[in-house]
Amino acid sequence: MSLSPEDRLRELELLPVWRRRAGPDVAKVIATAATAPAVPVPEPVPAQSEPAQSEPAQSAPAQCEPAHSEPAQSEPAASVEVVDAGPDVDLPLDERRRAAIMTMDWEALQESVSLCQACGLSQTRTRTVFGVGDPQADWLFIGEAPGADEDRRGEPFVGAAGQLLDNMLAAIQLKRGDNVYIANVLKCRPPQNRDPHGEEVVRCDPYLKRQVALIRPRLIVALGRFAAQSVLDTDASIASLRGKLHDYQGVPVLVTYHPAYLLRNLPDKLKAWEDLCFARTTMQRLQSVAASPSE
Repeated sequence: MSLSPEDRLRELELLPVWRRRAGPDVAKVIATAATAPAVPVPEPVPAQSEPAQSEPAQSAPAQCEPAHSEPAQSEPAASVEVVDAGPDVDLPLDERRRAAIMTMDWEALQESVSLCQACGLSQTRTRTVFGVGDPQADWLFIGEAPGADEDRRGEPFVGAAGQLLDNMLAAIQLKRGDNVYIANVLKCRPPQNRDPHGEEVVRCDPYLKRQVALIRPRLIVALGRFAAQSVLDTDASIASLRGKLHDYQGVPVLVTYHPAYLLRNLPDKLKAWEDLCFARTTMQRLQSVAASPSE
């Protein structure tokens, strides 16, 4: 009774038999287990190659490629928007140029005008005409474009029209350079003093807009049709714009005839005098309103 179960099996001669029977079975199991991975291993290898052929395994890089190519796609998207915005393929460049100009200080703006090549007038000008006067003036007079004399000297209103403008200023107790700034819509002379072209006005417009922003005048006097239409963004005639206060970004605007026009149409000088009197009265009112808070 003290024999262990293993000893009993040994006495009954069953233990060796059980081991022999189990031996082959275990060997087969081990062999099967050992060969089983070996057989499927080649199968998984093609199985892994199938995703490579069907490209599910490459789907991850394929998904990353669009992610990496998105910046490249963003540029064409912008160009499509620009094309939709208008026929001018240079519009994106114009927008960047305008934004850059609107951040310039006075000296940078002057230099940019002197080097400007934005339109064909740069090929025919002698000198650019930036403007003249007090850069912190209350009065801003805007003409349309330089003439031959202005092109030679680089200063606006220096010919016969300039002399008449000086007389007009003196009539309302003003003087060139004394609380007065004079500029033009175009900074370069059109050949033969022709009318400005639309593209030229568009390309030069940011310069004038930046001048206004830096000067911060109390009152703008637009001299002539092109100046009035450019500042006020309108196609209206001088006759319909005269005698009224208009607005440019919070700055009052008055419209009158260009001095060069008055030299050819003397009877309209009386109308121009009326406009100047209106401008003087308007400025007095603006100065009074500005001074009232401090009183």
